[in-house]
Amino acid sequence: MFHEITDKELRARKRRSIIAAAVAVLLVVAIAGGAFFIRRAQREQGAVALRNSILNSARQCCAIEGSYPKTVEHLEEHYGLIIDHDDYVVSYEHLADNIVPSVVVMPR
Repeated sequence: MFHEITDKELRARKRRSIIAAAVAVLLVVAIAGGAFFIRRAQREQGAVALRNSILNSARQCCAIEGSYPKTVEHLEEHYGLIIDHDDYVVSYEHLADNIVPSVVVMPR
């Protein structure tokens, strides 16, 4: 009634188990790596969007006040600009009242 397992069948089962474990590990690594790259791409896109928002706010300020703001804090206080300083480093350089400021945004 009982089927005796041969060495050949035992080796085949062991091989299948090893292959299944290797495939599972590869899937976990692929998913983790994909999540990392997706998160990094999102942060970079967020930095581009934030830079564009800062420049748009600076242009709006110039149109209303007649000059570009000297600081990014002016835009935060008076033009509703919101910057998540925990996630992004912002470099804002006011060059002159009539020249668009230099803005660099980097994800932390």
